[in-house]
Amino acid sequence: MSAKKAARQQLKRSQRNRGVRSATRNGVASALRSMGGGEVSQAETSVARAISLLDQAVRKGVVPKNTASRGKARLSARLNILKASSSP
Repeated sequence: MSAKKAARQQLKRSQRNRGVRSATRNGVASALRSMGGGEVSQAETSVARAISLLDQAVRKGVVPKNTASRGKARLSARLNILKASSSP
């Protein structure tokens, strides 16, 4: 394979991966913002969405499995803290 073709392929892959990576980061940031708001039901849905996006990024090979697992664990831990503090 020529270097020119490899460069073209890499450009396509990086553009495709950029969208997945950006969506994943936005989803995680949205979950963190909703947890900062303090409303548990909204935080639960946004955390579930972020976890789904992380899993999707792993399936597409954009994010390593352990990195996504660590991110999901941290989100879940924060959500559990929020739930514990909101319940009387």
